Amino acid sequence: MSVFKAFPLLRQNSPRLSKHFFTCTAHRPAPPKLPTNFFASRFRAQHTTAAPQNVARPRSFPQTSDKVVGYWLLGSAASVFGIVVFGGLTRLTESGLSITEWRPVTGSLPPLNSTDWETAFNKYRSSPEFALLNPSMSLEEFKKIYWMEWTHRLWGRVIGLSFLLPTIYFVARRRVAPHMAVKLVGISGLIGFQGVIGWWMVASGLKDDLFAPGSHPRVSQYRLAAHLGAAFVVYLSMLWTGLDILRENRMLASPTEALKKIQALRSPHLRAFKLATALITGLVFTTAMSGALVAGLDAGLIYNEFPWMGQGLTPPKAELFDPRYSRHSDGSDLLWRNACENPSLVQLDHRILATSSFTAILGLFAYPRLAGRVKVALPREVVKGLTGVMHLAWMQVALGISTLIYMVPTAVAAGHQAGALALLTGVLVLARRLRVPRRTVRLVERAVKEGK
Repeated sequence: MSVFKAFPLLRQNSPRLSKHFFTCTAHRPAPPKLPTNFFASRFRAQHTTAAPQNVARPRSFPQTSDKVVGYWLLGSAASVFGIVVFGGLTRLTESGLSITEWRPVTGSLPPLNSTDWETAFNKYRSSPEFALLNPSMSLEEFKKIYWMEWTHRLWGRVIGLSFLLPTIYFVARRRVAPHMAVKLVGISGLIGFQGVIGWWMVASGLKDDLFAPGSHPRVSQYRLAAHLGAAFVVYLSMLWTGLDILRENRMLASPTEALKKIQALRSPHLRAFKLATALITGLVFTTAMSGALVAGLDAGLIYNEFPWMGQGLTPPKAELFDPRYSRHSDGSDLLWRNACENPSLVQLDHRILATSSFTAILGLFAYPRLAGRVKVALPREVVKGLTGVMHLAWMQVALGISTLIYMVPTAVAAGHQAGALALLTGVLVLARRLRVPRRTVRLVERAVKEGK
């Protein structure tokens, strides 16, 4: 074939030829061998990652949070549980007013030399607690209560940093779902607010005009209840959120089985049981807050017997509704001020609430055994949780009565406070096992449909 005849064919097929067709390969090294599926993988990557212009981009945050976040939340909740118990020990040892100023950053360092210790001790000497209770306290005795309060504050700072920094990381790395990111930011704000409430509480015991003249120097029982209540809310938020993340991942791992459990929890026979569990959770929380009023007023040091209070089950009516606690001439605040400021009535209220909580838990424990349909409908994990709540309730009753009759020993009283949070944990976990968030239900139903 002549060059002139071959030229039209060459020109016709030139678009199909690459520049390598015209390159001399005599002295060029051989190209490396590629796996057989190399070109197929490149083809898939080019056609799957390049989205058309008219198709919306995928969301930045995942639909399900990482399990690591759930375990981290449970660890943070355990740390908050520990600081609540340690805070009770700080109060019982009367160490909470040893540091008379609040320095969130520079206060992290303790006194480092004798001059610093003398300065801190001189500040404590100017407080009402030293003047009225500890006028003969030595520097070595002061150091013991100082270290208790300093450790309590440092622990709070560690909790704040160990929650805030991972929150920033998990949100920035898109390890959590959007709604979970909002929850984590909210809990971080609660932790910071808790620190403010803590100092607000301590400040109530550092000035003479914040408590009645001649009374025992102590922090305000209202502020103590607010501080303890905020700590409980932070703890329960971490616990609930962490358990939700782990359960959601577990359900999505086997959606078919999860859907069966969800349908079982929708049984109409469980409606009354669910409602009772929710009400008992609120009752246990209210009882714990009334215990904070008892602690703030040292009301556990009177009527150290059970079930009697003096000559009967209750003190005399004149003692319970003492007009001296009213601050209005018409007595319009007589009832609520006695309920919150009269040690006798505060202790009686706590006894009534504690007895009501224990009775309600007994009734909840007996309910499935008396109603056969409820017993059949209850999942096995709910039955186990109910048994655990029953054991915690008995333990808490024993600790409460022991704290009272032995006149508030430090170890038993701290155990009673820890028992309150443990019992609240038990009823909250029980309530969570009876309910599945709608968002999780939708994800499970979608996973089942896609699996089919």
